[in-house]
Amino acid sequence: MTTTAIEAAVLRVIDEMHANLGQELTIDDMARTAMFSKFHFTRVFRDVTGASPGRFLSALRLQEAKRLLLETEFSVADISSQVGYSSVGTFSSRFKSCVGVSPSMFRELDGFVPEIAEGTDPAAPAPQEDAAHGALRGRVHLPEDRAAGHCFVGLFATPVPQGRPVRCAVLDGPGAFELRDVPDGTWHVLVHSVPYGYEHLPSGTGRQDVVSVGSYGPVTVHQDTLLMPAEITLRPLDVLDPPILMALLDLRTGAMERQSGGGHHSRPIPA
Repeated sequence: MTTTAIEAAVLRVIDEMHANLGQELTIDDMARTAMFSKFHFTRVFRDVTGASPGRFLSALRLQEAKRLLLETEFSVADISSQVGYSSVGTFSSRFKSCVGVSPSMFRELDGFVPEIAEGTDPAAPAPQEDAAHGALRGRVHLPEDRAAGHCFVGLFATPVPQGRPVRCAVLDGPGAFELRDVPDGTWHVLVHSVPYGYEHLPSGTGRQDVVSVGSYGPVTVHQDTLLMPAEITLRPLDVLDPPILMALLDLRTGAMERQSGGGHHSRPIPA
């Protein structure tokens, strides 16, 4: 089967996910839509999107919840039901874990946060903080046909930009970055950028056609590992990309200047 045919099958499933965010959707249902065996479908979906079908569906549900919180006056309980959660407590806990703040706080802050605390996804293996740490350096490149803007660079345990990044930095624009004291583990470098003048767009909502993304990894870090420079070329956000779940730094308030660290170009955000 050709790459085009495989991507078309995955797109059919993603369309079905969007159409059934409030309903139960099993792997068997998705595999039938893709017209693959369950085992083959799960492997193909992960190869195309970088995430498992279940994680991708969960991310789409939380992305829709973010939109509803910002664009409607539905209660948190109503929204949790609309995106397929039977328990508002489970929804709120999952939302905070993936987005970084509670649903009510996300609404109150208009989809942004005043600071981003570094940490780990609770579901990810705990980093060995007592091990010797190295620095991951690299450069973000932007094609000429994409508009430049601030770049968020985060180190995550999964290919889905959710929860607290293990390490992160905000760049004034495409260029060099350095993530210091990277703990042992296997990590993904994920980059998110919106053009200057679009800083008012919360992550995962609104004009996604202007968003540029890039990734590098997975990178496995052990004591005495020599990390190669990460060269990351940004591209348009695609429907096959997992949604950007974490709430980003509010660059409209000067928070980036207040939290600046290091050089004039790379702005790490401390915990």
